[in-house]
Amino acid sequence: MAELQAEPVSSLPVATEPPKSRSQKVPELPILERKNWLIYLLYVRKDYDACKALIKEQLQESHGMCEYAVYVQALIFRLEGKIQESLELFQTCSILNPRSADNLKQVARSLFLLGKHKAAIEVYNEAAKLNEKDWEISHNLGVCYMYLKHFNKAQDQLNSALELNRHDLTYMMLGKIHLLEGEMDKALEVYKRAVEFSPENTELLTTLGLLYLQLEDYQKAFEHLGNALTYDPTNYKATLAAGSMMQAHGDFDVALSKYRVVAGAAPESPPLWNNIGMCFFGKKKYVAAISCLKRANYLAPFDWKILYNLGLVHLTMQQYASAFHFLSAAINFQPKMGELYMLLAVALTNLEDIENAKRSYEQAVALDKCNPLVNLNYAVLLYNQGDRKGALCQYQEMEKKVNVLKESSTLDFDPEMVDVAQKMGAALQVGESLVWTKLAKESKSKQRAAPSGKSSSIQQPLGSNQALGQAMSSAAGYGKTMQLPPGAGASAPLAKPPSLPLEPEPGSETGPEETTAPTEAEERRKEKRKSRQAAD
Repeated sequence: MAELQAEPVSSLPVATEPPKSRSQKVPELPILERKNWLIYLLYVRKDYDACKALIKEQLQESHGMCEYAVYVQALIFRLEGKIQESLELFQTCSILNPRSADNLKQVARSLFLLGKHKAAIEVYNEAAKLNEKDWEISHNLGVCYMYLKHFNKAQDQLNSALELNRHDLTYMMLGKIHLLEGEMDKALEVYKRAVEFSPENTELLTTLGLLYLQLEDYQKAFEHLGNALTYDPTNYKATLAAGSMMQAHGDFDVALSKYRVVAGAAPESPPLWNNIGMCFFGKKKYVAAISCLKRANYLAPFDWKILYNLGLVHLTMQQYASAFHFLSAAINFQPKMGELYMLLAVALTNLEDIENAKRSYEQAVALDKCNPLVNLNYAVLLYNQGDRKGALCQYQEMEKKVNVLKESSTLDFDPEMVDVAQKMGAALQVGESLVWTKLAKESKSKQRAAPSGKSSSIQQPLGSNQALGQAMSSAAGYGKTMQLPPGAGASAPLAKPPSLPLEPEPGSETGPEETTAPTEAEERRKEKRKSRQAAD
């Protein structure tokens, strides 16, 4: 029994080594890297105050030689907006470790944020020598070249970045460069490839929908915008674009319901309030329209499109001084747009400043080579001032533009414009112009079929805001259909026979179908009565 009990005791391991292992100490980290883990932890938790205090302590112990502590402090400075201080610290990191591509990338990033794009390109090229297969370097080089407007080099760098690693942001920048160059088709192809690569990216879907909207492919635009809203119902850009499509087709109530949703997500959006204002304008609620447009103007005081819309609304309300104020402000921001000068001339005509109105019309004619409405309004003004020769010249220019537009597109002219042009031709004794005979019959048949044709023809383009495009800035549609602006001075509907001077009736807002011009039979009767009275 004693031998059996001794066996398990002898089979146990000899307890000689464990005490030795307990006596061993954990190897100490070098003083430069001792607290890096804690610095990283505090930085990730966004506890920047504690992180900066620890970094200060670490740098004092290491005499400023701890690369990681300097690197993280530079990142914190950049987040706080101290770009110059972060640049200096990143340069210190690159001196401590000159073979690190990450340090050079951060130096270049700080230079980019300071607007020093050429210096950033040089540093990125140095970083590319250390790491040739880094897509981020190629992408950032492309962005720097884009800001320097070297678009060919930017495209090459972005394409090489896509070859190394396909990324959503690279696709977006490449598409943006094509848009800046006016290459809409290439931009469309880039965004199509981007959506195929990342079909759930709502920003890509929204941008592609906006491009289709600019190309007037409403079916595909609605499809992509709908997909964007499916993945992200709170995407206010897609909702705003969908609302603008409905607004363009005259569904103001449905558009306003969409804008109500957007107002909850982005209440300070200038395009939103601009479009809401134009919806109210389409519904003839002018006071509400001005209120919304002025809010949009307060949020974006340098947006010429909002000022343009404010000028149109004030012209409609016959508030010509206010219209002049907003239109002249819009011209300061967009001096190459002829239609703005035309509307300014209309306001000046109603303010009885004929000389400046003529100058404004001349500028509009020089800038706008396609819009026949400019020449028609100018011809009316010249005729009213007794310059028949100048009026005839402008009328002939208008006819040339109309012929070009008829050949190039199936453009439907506004009935009010056709009516005024016919009266102008009769007053200038050029007869019924061949340009307008066919259009006149069509416009009359349209007016009989739709008695409210005037209001729809005028309000529909004003409500169709181009709310999309660059940075989602919207404005009243112009140039697509030629209309007389409501309440537009010399171009206003006439209430006198064509043989008399074409002066607008003061305060009249009636359309051509509402005017009561005396017919030829009535004129003959009046002449007979006068002759009888003379004989008596």
